Amino acid sequence: MSEIWFRTGEATVLAAEGQYTDAMPEVLIGSTRGPVGQAFASMLGQVQGHTRMFVVRDLNQLVRPSTIMTTKVTIHTAEYAELLGGVVQAATGDAIVDCVIEGILPKDGLDELCMIITIWLDERCGSHEDLDRKDLYRTNYEATKLAIGRAMRGEPTIDELIANRKTVKHYALEGVIEY
Repeated sequence: MSEIWFRTGEATVLAAEGQYTDAMPEVLIGSTRGPVGQAFASMLGQVQGHTRMFVVRDLNQLVRPSTIMTTKVTIHTAEYAELLGGVVQAATGDAIVDCVIEGILPKDGLDELCMIITIWLDERCGSHEDLDRKDLYRTNYEATKLAIGRAMRGEPTIDELIANRKTVKHYALEGVIEY
């Protein structure tokens, strides 16, 4: 395997109707000997409200490459923390293992890589009475696979970004600017 030094990727998968289960992971992949490895090791301490944890598929099932996940939203409730360390963590772990199975991540040299994934989990999920955990799994699984694949393929390319500069705009700019 040629060394993977520093790759980034992101993806968004939208929730089913009536759910707050949108998933928007951001992924950093790189060598354990490089800047990603340094950042990975530095994240092992905790930050109040932004729990950092290894990604496991289940008890005693730490994924490879070693991956740390953390939240983009401050954790305020036990219900939120349970979803993050339960359904979301399991979906993320399954997606990582499937990326290895499908050849998106290289099996050879896997222990020389590490990943950091920032997770978006809407804080309304923790108190949503009709939360669809299957949809929460689906969005996080699909988005994690997309983000890892995009990181490994270097997508979007600069040529794609240039080509769609005036046709794609951030959703928050609707009615703010016109192209």
